[in-house]
Amino acid sequence: MDFNVKKLASDAGVFFTRAVQFTEEKLGQAEKTELDAHLENLIARGDCTKNWTEKIFRQTEVLLQPNPSARIEEFFYEKLDRKIPTRTTNGELLGQYMQDAAKDFGPGTPYGSTLITVGEYQKKLGGAEREFLQASAVGFLTPLRNFLEGDWRTISKERRLLENRRLDLDVCKARLKKAKLAEAKAALWSEEVDKAEQELRVAQTEFDRQAEVTRLLLEGISSTHVNHLRCLHEFVEAQAVYYAQCHKHMQELQKELSSANGDTFPNAFAVNPSTSGLSAGPSPLSGGSAPGRPPAPSSSLEPVPLKIEEVKPPATGTRKAKVLYDYDAADTSELSLLADELITVYTVPGMDPDWLIGERGNQKGKVPVTYLELLS
Repeated sequence: MDFNVKKLASDAGVFFTRAVQFTEEKLGQAEKTELDAHLENLIARGDCTKNWTEKIFRQTEVLLQPNPSARIEEFFYEKLDRKIPTRTTNGELLGQYMQDAAKDFGPGTPYGSTLITVGEYQKKLGGAEREFLQASAVGFLTPLRNFLEGDWRTISKERRLLENRRLDLDVCKARLKKAKLAEAKAALWSEEVDKAEQELRVAQTEFDRQAEVTRLLLEGISSTHVNHLRCLHEFVEAQAVYYAQCHKHMQELQKELSSANGDTFPNAFAVNPSTSGLSAGPSPLSGGSAPGRPPAPSSSLEPVPLKIEEVKPPATGTRKAKVLYDYDAADTSELSLLADELITVYTVPGMDPDWLIGERGNQKGKVPVTYLELLS
């Protein structure tokens, strides 16, 4: 027990002298031993590596798992050395909802069958996302975490020890300086000078040894950069594979939907403006080049009975057409229209049936059929 008390008192004394030395250095009242330039550069490089690695690690976590609650849960699982449960991705969950909804709407209906198809591909997208998350966690996040929680902690510990050794060295230097000043006044102090010199030699040896250990650890940062570079390549490769899979799945989905659109959205549901006086504009599902066009205003038109009939542009030759509504050209290949004006229209082989070529004087361009009333 006495030994523990003495050790505690000794440690407290050492801590106090270090604190005094540190304070006097900050106030400019004591000299400070400077590290060599090479070691200072290694320390600055190590701090830079740690700071940016930490930022990249945190932001990658946010990218892979935007939900903060889920990140906290995964953090606790890792600290408890327990396996993180496999999560259902948002894409997989959306796909399951779509397929469940199709059961209620009827899988044989156009809407129900499309929900089943889209839901299947949403699940595929979700599965690709899960594989990407797992690959990125193992190949990129884990090495960054290992550096921050392993190598850098060791480096930080040795750096703190180096700082303590430096403070001890400067304390011994200050004691020796005081002893020599006292020796100059009285020869009786020569024993104190010898003691101070011995303490200084020991402190210098311990400082040099700790500086070498710290230097070797910091020089290992170069190997860390090489390792992180390899992990970065793996992360980019995982991203490339993931996005390629998503692109492939979406192309396949578009092909399936486009092949089903002919049965689901036939042209027979288009309104003939020559019999109704009304038009709904080109439909984005009909393959027209003006998707998202606002429907023509109908508040100023008198309501008349609607007759469902396919709009058929002239196969050959030209004919006159009356413009029903204003139309702004989407690009240089189209022709802008003004309501009630007369233009000349005709078709060309292979042209989309929802569009005609319109001419007004020297101006020419594509015009939507549903904005016109074809005249005999």
